Amino acid sequence: MERESRFDRWLRQFTRSGPRAKARNAGAQADAARARTELLLTAAEAGFPLAPAAHPSGYGCSCVRIGCPTPGRHPVSFGWQTQATTDPAQIRRWAESQPEANFITATGKDHDVLDVPAEAGRAALERLESEEVPLGPVAISGGDRMLFFTATRGTPEDEEEWWPCELDCHPETMDEHPGLRWHCRGSYVLVPPARLPGRGEEAGVRWVRPPVSGAGGTEVLPEPLMLLEALTDACASYTGEETAPWPVR
Repeated sequence: MERESRFDRWLRQFTRSGPRAKARNAGAQADAARARTELLLTAAEAGFPLAPAAHPSGYGCSCVRIGCPTPGRHPVSFGWQTQATTDPAQIRRWAESQPEANFITATGKDHDVLDVPAEAGRAALERLESEEVPLGPVAISGGDRMLFFTATRGTPEDEEEWWPCELDCHPETMDEHPGLRWHCRGSYVLVPPARLPGRGEEAGVRWVRPPVSGAGGTEVLPEPLMLLEALTDACASYTGEETAPWPVR
């Protein structure tokens, strides 16, 4: 067996860590940063108000909370509902000044999100596509949840007809809702591209059906009730029991 010389070892290490390699790495990082910013701007252009969120730090969270129950999944600011914006200049500033940050979109003002187990979501998506039901953007989060972006119920005239969603505001309750979660006013979800603790493609949030701009400059979203039957049926099959289509308080 031929032994590797010291020069060969040095040359290999230099090739991996020399000026050319550093330039390639810097170029790749710049490309990734541009792609990240473009994805965020596309989401904002589709009408999804964004705000900065925490990001993974090792297997934990970048926030200062000890034992954070949702590492990398929550907003940075307590004022995220008023902070969230679709202004491209502000989003670009955030993206450039916080290169590791994830971003959330505040739901209930311009859009809602129906959040289901990934297995149920895939089954529902296949059914909805086969029935030619109009769909909006769809994302997969962490490999175990699927997010269907819909029009919002908004603020009805009769407040008795409105319910808040606090699942993400109080993440310690999320395990109590393993089926369908309806993110409306008072809630949020991560938007792609987002990183979660762990490794591999599943440790993040990515688009399955990315957003597109409509004629008015915003995403044309389906009414949530158009998707609800397929999603609840799929969740019932997934969990083996009936699931409530919104949080029971």
